[in-house]
Amino acid sequence: MDWLINLFSDSNSVAHVVLLYAIVIAIGVYLGKIKVFGISLGVTFVLFAGIVAGHIHFTAPTTILNFCQDFGLILFVFMIGLQVGPGFFESFKKDGVTLNSLSAVAILLNILVMFACYYLFFDTSNRANLPMMIGTLYGAVTNTPGLGAATEALGTVFPGGDAPQIASGYACAYPLGVTGIILAIIAVRYICRLRLEDEEQKLADEEAENPHEKPHIMHLRMSNSYLAGRTLMQISEFLNRDFVCSRYLHEGQVSVPNRNTIFAVGDEVLIVCAEADAEPIKAFIGPEIEQEWNVELETQPMVSRRIVVTNSSMNGKTLGKMHFSSVYGVNVTRITRHGIELFAGRNHHFHVGDRVMVVGPEDNVNRVAEMMGNTVKRLNAPNIATIFVGIMVGIIFGSLPIAIPGMPVPMKLGLAGGPLIIAILIGRFGYHVKLVTYTTTSANLMLREIGLVLFLASVGIKAGAGFWDTVISGDGLKYVYTGFLITIIPILIIGPLAKIRYKFNYFMVMGMLAGTYTDPPALAYANQVCSREAPGVGYSTVYPLSMFLRILTAQLLVLFFCG
Repeated sequence: MDWLINLFSDSNSVAHVVLLYAIVIAIGVYLGKIKVFGISLGVTFVLFAGIVAGHIHFTAPTTILNFCQDFGLILFVFMIGLQVGPGFFESFKKDGVTLNSLSAVAILLNILVMFACYYLFFDTSNRANLPMMIGTLYGAVTNTPGLGAATEALGTVFPGGDAPQIASGYACAYPLGVTGIILAIIAVRYICRLRLEDEEQKLADEEAENPHEKPHIMHLRMSNSYLAGRTLMQISEFLNRDFVCSRYLHEGQVSVPNRNTIFAVGDEVLIVCAEADAEPIKAFIGPEIEQEWNVELETQPMVSRRIVVTNSSMNGKTLGKMHFSSVYGVNVTRITRHGIELFAGRNHHFHVGDRVMVVGPEDNVNRVAEMMGNTVKRLNAPNIATIFVGIMVGIIFGSLPIAIPGMPVPMKLGLAGGPLIIAILIGRFGYHVKLVTYTTTSANLMLREIGLVLFLASVGIKAGAGFWDTVISGDGLKYVYTGFLITIIPILIIGPLAKIRYKFNYFMVMGMLAGTYTDPPALAYANQVCSREAPGVGYSTVYPLSMFLRILTAQLLVLFFCG
């Protein structure tokens, strides 16, 4: 039995370290699946499992813990950046500016409430209390990347390894943070005296008045005499609206039109366009009819095929510049990205992973499929070179010292901020430098979760040794109730403001608040009470900027106030 005892006690052996992480992560993940009143702490329970392990002195060398913590953090925030990058800049369109502004104000209020609690309830002469309150802040807003950024920044302010283990404050505030967000969102409904049924009906009315830009298919008979003798390109330029004519019936023959196809009055056309453009197009071309093309197709069989873009040379190219109809004799009618069906407008940028609906003669469609790649196996392997090139650039960028007057040390974006910003930029503009950033959703989630559990396990194990003295015998209860105040006060201010002042639908506000706190359980609750997509829209609109601001402000708080 000596071998088994050595396995658990010899902290310098590789087997011991691997066993430690395996046990902590496995126990934490399984416990995180337990739901209380429908709410679970998820993978964050790995932190609590690590604290227990550290408390009973089941640990590993500090150098190994530090490496796993930092590497896990880098991997986690980089994959988040790749995920949010493509939509980061687009989130500021239309109502996105207002929603993101409200979200940014909520983040500022979280920080102000944290400082108010610090000066009201804690001994300000103790240098460790403010860093602990910063840990409490990020537990209260359920933002683990912010905890990582603050922990990493503390290493520069407290050299020599004597930085406070702020994960204790995070652990105290996190459970009530998860529940407090949902409770505060519910309180907003009663403060504003709202009925869920009325809010859902308003969404239905808005969708009826403003149809989404989704593909709309219709069969039309040309009745406008202006169209006689006009080409498809001339008609498209005159209308100045994006639409695709995927087939047309002329003198009993069904064909695929190209830009030079000449139409005549009485021709029947199959049109795909955005829903909002359907009525104007119909009014210009002619009335909608039932499909009655009971004729034989031309000798070359017509096919409609879904093609997957896997050729990296397609990255960033626009549909309008590909000349599919004139060169290849086919039409692209619909595009699906991450499960969302998009209208194939001429300004659409292709990305690896797009699924494209192509209509045309079979041989021509096959040629287009070969050009686009259409090799699904390529998508199963992540573009690992892009990931590590991005991490390399991100670490270099995060290490650049930025001298700011009044700060004790030059500011650095660090191991969290640098890779995050570079990942966002690569995710949005990587195709300009031939970087393919596509990963399957499952691959992205897997890498993110591995990075997250490595970080949480390491932080928990390191914090476990002093957890009892810091929390149980110390100010643990203060961290709990101050964390709850940090959670709910901004929501109770911003929620009614968004509803009453800016007239946003309550379900959109729910999603916006969940995204501001980057809290999936709150989004899940919103989706349960709403049958429409408004909560998801609100969440996805503010999530990229909120995640960025949470990480950035974590470092600024440490560097400005903890030095």
